[in-house]
Amino acid sequence: MVTMEQLQEYMRTRAREDSERKYVNVSAATLEEALREASVELSLPLKKIEYEILERGNRGVLGMGKKPFLLVAYPAREEGGASDDADSMDMDFGFEDDDSSDADGEALVRMAPEGILLKVLPPQGKGDAVSERQALMVIENRTSEKVDTSLVSRVVKRADGEWVPVGTFAYSPVHDSSINCDIIEGEMKALVTMSPPGEGGADPGAETILRALENQGVVHGVKEDVLQALEERPRYREPILVAEGTRPTNGADARASFNFRTNSREVHLQESKDGRVDFKELNRIENVVEGQVLARMVPAEEGQPGQTVTGRMIPAKDGKAIEAPIGENTRLSDDGKMILAGINGMVKLVNGRVTVEPIYVVNGDVNVKEGNIRFLGTIIVKGNVDDGFSISAAGDLEVMGSVGRSTLEAEGDVIVHQGIAGKGSGGVTAGGSIWSKFIENAHVEAGEMVVVSDGIINSVVYSDKRIICRGKRASIVGGHIRAAEEVDAKTLGSVAGVETLVEVGYDPKSRARLLELEEKDGEFSKELEEIVLNMSTIEGMRKKKRPITPDKIKHYSEMKTRKEEIQKHRQKLGKEISAIHAYLEELKTTGRVSASGTVFPGVKIMIKDAQLPVRRETRAVTYIAEAGLVKVTKYEESRVDITVRNRGGGNGDAAH
Repeated sequence: MVTMEQLQEYMRTRAREDSERKYVNVSAATLEEALREASVELSLPLKKIEYEILERGNRGVLGMGKKPFLLVAYPAREEGGASDDADSMDMDFGFEDDDSSDADGEALVRMAPEGILLKVLPPQGKGDAVSERQALMVIENRTSEKVDTSLVSRVVKRADGEWVPVGTFAYSPVHDSSINCDIIEGEMKALVTMSPPGEGGADPGAETILRALENQGVVHGVKEDVLQALEERPRYREPILVAEGTRPTNGADARASFNFRTNSREVHLQESKDGRVDFKELNRIENVVEGQVLARMVPAEEGQPGQTVTGRMIPAKDGKAIEAPIGENTRLSDDGKMILAGINGMVKLVNGRVTVEPIYVVNGDVNVKEGNIRFLGTIIVKGNVDDGFSISAAGDLEVMGSVGRSTLEAEGDVIVHQGIAGKGSGGVTAGGSIWSKFIENAHVEAGEMVVVSDGIINSVVYSDKRIICRGKRASIVGGHIRAAEEVDAKTLGSVAGVETLVEVGYDPKSRARLLELEEKDGEFSKELEEIVLNMSTIEGMRKKKRPITPDKIKHYSEMKTRKEEIQKHRQKLGKEISAIHAYLEELKTTGRVSASGTVFPGVKIMIKDAQLPVRRETRAVTYIAEAGLVKVTKYEESRVDITVRNRGGGNGDAAH
């Protein structure tokens, strides 16, 4: 709210500004010339000048009755000052911030065959509305003809943006604005240049400009907003772009949209929930499984033809089809729209083709540069595996160098050419066999064999089949050695009497699986008994010809189906249970421990439930179980084939 003090201060400021304001009186043949002269004398651009017409000029007739325009001009007030409209109560004292979205209303005048037309545009936001006085000044600046002031007042109040005739003038069509149309740039653009109307002539309207364009053959790409703007604010003697053709768009070529990172060496670090980043997890390898969608084929697009402003069509080229970029171990889906993985492995873009590689090769060490590795295939490391790093392979794993305090896992075989030095915490696990030059201070587990050439020292080594330590220095010293079927080494223990536990004839995994199967079979047996009992009850009711409800008949059918399912499950379980029982019984007779050289005191031999602590040196012996005791017999060398299987890049004799 404006206070009295603020109003008084505002009035004092206006009075001071008026007294300091510079005025100039100018006269010229036309209003435009008078304003240019005022601009020179005030040293201000036209947009910063306000003026009042003291006497309107007249061009006269044949030089007779000609009068100049006489006006007084002065610098415009700074933005944010009060309005010059004394009739308006909407005054701005500069107490509020400007809003860039605010815009004052505007009064527009054009001379048309139907008379003097007035259009009043409403203000935007906090802008000022057009006053009647402002509208009349705009009309006076354009013509000296009289207008209906009451009608002007109504148009100002309505401010609906519509052209309304507010007066007449002696219309002379011969003096209308002329319109010249130029079609350029291969008929892709149309320009109009308009001359100002003469005495009694009319300004060009949007429809007039449009007809002029059509007469020149312009039928496409007309900018209607530009025509409307020219109708409201004509721009004379200036080429204006009013129509523009549509350029043709060639169709995009067919392409493959890849669902994987095409840069196989790119590092992708991941942040854990607590905000930490493990810089060993570089995630370079992008694993895929058989049948996974690796890319989608995007078909070629049709070209979109263009059109000139005269309506002439411009042809466009359709996109080119391409051959699906299928590489090794990938295939195209039946509908030809997707590229699928043919095997498990690592997806890469090789020479522009989608390829799945079953083998991942590290040309050096596994360290901070390479990071941890997880791969759905075979991994070959041509260097060492440094302490603290892990490797996981769905296939085989071969390390040309040595393995430190690291974690190695493979569903297939593990081959370590220079040995495993676990330093008390390193571990190697294989679903198949493990070959290594030596194993020292490590934990090693194999689903099949463990084969070592230079010895096992202070390690925990478990095998579901055999542990073979064969070579010039093939000793097992310290630790816990356990194999389901056989342990064969050159030397067991050491002269120093290091405690060494060697255990055979026992398979904890098979035993655990047997207990699991027997428990499941018991659950099926119990359920089957209940079903048979319930079915017998319903069958008894039928024999006695008692009424049986539809629900009971449906329940009987469901129980019969379930009974058949259980019987099939129990049959399958029975076969696996029998096989495990047979295997465990065989271990009782085949489990043995052999040493081609010396067995030292400190070694403890366990075969199934029988134990034998070795108390004196023994040479070239084989221990077997007989009558619940461990029996010492003549050495018998294991006949199992211990050569490395040539799988996924193995060289056939890696550890020997």
